Amino acid sequence: MTMNRPSIAWKIYIAAFYIFLFAPLLVVAIFAFNASPFPSPPWRGFTLEWFTGTGAVFGKPGVLADPIWLDSIGNSFKVAVPVALLAVLLGTVNAWVLERAEFRGKTFLAMMMLWPLVIPGVVLGISILAFFSRLANGLEEWLQTDLDFLRPGLTLVILGQLSFILTISTLIIAARLRKFDRSLEEAAFDLGASRARVLRTVTLPFLSPALIGAGLVALLMSFENFNTTLMLVGSDAPLPITMYGQMREGATPAINAVSLLLMLGVGGIASVFALTSKAER
Repeated sequence: MTMNRPSIAWKIYIAAFYIFLFAPLLVVAIFAFNASPFPSPPWRGFTLEWFTGTGAVFGKPGVLADPIWLDSIGNSFKVAVPVALLAVLLGTVNAWVLERAEFRGKTFLAMMMLWPLVIPGVVLGISILAFFSRLANGLEEWLQTDLDFLRPGLTLVILGQLSFILTISTLIIAARLRKFDRSLEEAAFDLGASRARVLRTVTLPFLSPALIGAGLVALLMSFENFNTTLMLVGSDAPLPITMYGQMREGATPAINAVSLLLMLGVGGIASVFALTSKAER
């Protein structure tokens, strides 16, 4: 069987496509090492100051020595980890209901679950902010106490991100659960295993690649989310919000360094997800 070799036109198209895709990222990565106070050309020499510098050279510290950047990275983890855990836990429950339960209106409810994915993130964030602000006002008046966790802050960011990330984790886990051969569970029951043991030794091991994949996707989406987070954030800004603020105030190559670290982190997680998906197949 002969294989059709790509023509010159196709090779040019493929090259142009990948240049368009990766050239901006490559430029950002290169200028993270530029010995200049500005995150743009010309090239003035190689330096690691924008990663580890204390500010003695350019007047501003590098990413790993700047409390602002370190705090924003920590805030991103404070949001991303709970979002990922909740997305996997609740996504598993949702997938189980959609694939195993039979009730009226299940198809309509499954369609409704997709709505947060098509609603603009700004609209979703404003809606959540308005809802919880009114809820907080009512409860504070009734209970005569402050409910700061219902005000803009990391808790509200977690709930806002979870509102649409949960849908994606549900779809990933449900797709895996749909492939499960239920006769394996029936055989385990026939051998005297309890429902909890069947779940622990048969069902969950089969679902584990999807659970890991859903958690990694949730981490990725939480770290990169901007629109919804911007509407719900308080004084503790996650990484995308800090990057946006730094750009408005006048960026240094430190933002290139942050971008490079973020690309490496996200690329690593995406690679793990790709390997997990391959194992799932």
